[in-house]
Amino acid sequence: MAIDILLLEMIKRISYAVILGLIVSRLKLFDRLMVNKLSWFDRIAFTVIFSSIAILGTYGGIPIQDALANSRMIGIMAAGLIGGPYLGTSVGIMSGLHHYSLGGFTALACAISSITEGFLAGLFQKYYKGKLIPWPIALGIGFFGEILQMLIILLVAQPYDQAYALVNSIAVPMTIANSLGLALFMYIIKAGLYQRTQQKANQSQNILAIARETVRYFRKGLNPESANAVVQIIKKHSPYDAVSITDTKQVLAYIGAESNHHAPGMNDHLTHVTIDSLTSGTIHIAYSPAEIGCTHPNCTLSSAIVVPLMIKTRIIGTLKMYYTSPSYHPDSSDIAFAQGLADLFSTQLELTEIDYQRRLTEAAKMQALHTQINPHFLFNTLNTISSLIRTNPELARRLLIKFSQIFRFTLQYTGRVITFEKEWAQVSGFLEIAIARHGDKLFVTHNLDPAIFSYGIPSLTLQPIIENSIKHGLQPREVGGSIAIEGTMTDTDIIITVTDDGVGFQGDPDYYLEHPPQGHIGLSNVHHRLRGLYGAPYGLEITSIPEEGTTVVIRIPKVQPESDPTPERTK
Repeated sequence: MAIDILLLEMIKRISYAVILGLIVSRLKLFDRLMVNKLSWFDRIAFTVIFSSIAILGTYGGIPIQDALANSRMIGIMAAGLIGGPYLGTSVGIMSGLHHYSLGGFTALACAISSITEGFLAGLFQKYYKGKLIPWPIALGIGFFGEILQMLIILLVAQPYDQAYALVNSIAVPMTIANSLGLALFMYIIKAGLYQRTQQKANQSQNILAIARETVRYFRKGLNPESANAVVQIIKKHSPYDAVSITDTKQVLAYIGAESNHHAPGMNDHLTHVTIDSLTSGTIHIAYSPAEIGCTHPNCTLSSAIVVPLMIKTRIIGTLKMYYTSPSYHPDSSDIAFAQGLADLFSTQLELTEIDYQRRLTEAAKMQALHTQINPHFLFNTLNTISSLIRTNPELARRLLIKFSQIFRFTLQYTGRVITFEKEWAQVSGFLEIAIARHGDKLFVTHNLDPAIFSYGIPSLTLQPIIENSIKHGLQPREVGGSIAIEGTMTDTDIIITVTDDGVGFQGDPDYYLEHPPQGHIGLSNVHHRLRGLYGAPYGLEITSIPEEGTTVVIRIPKVQPESDPTPERTK
């Protein structure tokens, strides 16, 4: 067969591999592969998937001189370039053994080249440290892999004259076609990943936009007025044909298609799918009008996603979003969007209840402390999350959740003695946000005696001290620095030490605590709260050396935490 004809036939056959690449890029498993979070089941599944692509390439080969000109290499090297040496080698072994079982004078050479190509492609993936390899680089790697395969055929296959004649016939068309096929495969994979990344980024942007606009309404609790404002905001920022919010008994607000019989007051009954979600406390999806359960004739709502709204473990209502097109049903992106909104709204509503309790119980000094801390932390956190929305939407979402947890903690436990375990969970969330913001300019270590976690500590004791170390100790240094946190116990006391290697300060530390300069009220307030609770032996001790760092020692007695009563429902 002429080289140009063989090249044309090979190009036809790589189209199958390219189509399979498009399918692979749409698999949910693929996201876990890209972040290297694969279970053993996932590893086996991907080995089977890519081995199947390679084996299909073998079966689609063109018989030439008792051998096959085929596109097997695309599946093998794609596995290595995407999944690393383990996946590349596994697929190489599977497809190599399959080719060997077919026989022929090149069987052994092709088996060896399959394993070698998979392993070498995996090494390239290691060099890129988990990043998806660009298609031009994949083109070059594919070219190198095919040349290597031809050399192995020349070295291993017998007789040599027949091997030479085969390589002379297939080297150019296989190298060109399979290299192009591998490059196209990687391009499609990267395009699919980029599309999902953009989709997640858009979802994060929409959720943040909704969060900004809805927070002031949910401060009034879940009622018809706040629900009506919120559904209008969701409708504005989403593609749904209708949006609704209910409590546990009735529709509070509805906007969009079929509002003539779904709006509040038009129908006293909740739909079947809503009742199911309220009963189970889980997301429910209706894929047809029958599953929605609307009793009105000719209703055009064709599918729906319903997610419960909760305060802690108590279900207080549902968020519902509808499509009218019979050809479109809620998918994984709709589920993620709905769950994100429900979590956000549930947090906002829970904050409303907690805020009500805070206004009743918070002391004046605690209010002064929050006035100093929260604006600084709030604006820097939102700026960090905003900058990550496009570059790392998953991290932005995680930090947003951490931020809401920190804010909820502040409102819920203000002025109370809680377990050190709760205090440390809040501090860990704060540190994760701080590290995301400062990057390699902030290094934190901790060594805490596990026994202290069950004892009590006044809430918001640690965060102001750590924030002070970052803001006044490390930020003035261009290279940043480190913070070390240690927790130990004596027979009667708990001692927590926070040490930074920042710029330090001059002067008498006791004077610093009694007469804090502008912007440094946090440490003084913590010190006086501890003194007020436990007496003169307890509080803060500060030592500092200019340009070397500062150490803050917190000493509190071993006390039991307060009970954690459920707050009353906001009226």
